Amino acid sequence: MDSITQITGKIREFRDERDWMQFHNPKEIAAAIAIESAELQEIFLWKDYPASETAARDKQEAVADEIADIAVYLFELADNLGLNLGEAVLSKMKKNAAKYPVEKARGSNRKYNEL
Repeated sequence: MDSITQITGKIREFRDERDWMQFHNPKEIAAAIAIESAELQEIFLWKDYPASETAARDKQEAVADEIADIAVYLFELADNLGLNLGEAVLSKMKKNAAKYPVEKARGSNRKYNEL
């Protein structure tokens, strides 16, 4: 099971079995995404690059759990708002390709308006 539709269905089923939709308005889900993102950042807090690489390996399960928490809320938010997550991602990638053309952006960490 790996399609966005299948995963979204499992998330919806889990939520609905617990009657949680009443709590899952856009503001709350957006806040949950931010909170779970902060929990992911906490794993790497105050670590330099090599130490963060080590933490990613040593705490792989915790990292995976936090990434999954973020994804669950993201999938649900898109579903609740009637957005097709796959289409939204592909559309944004197209916009990013226009903002960051390979010939200007390759190897650069500059923002699009600085290229």
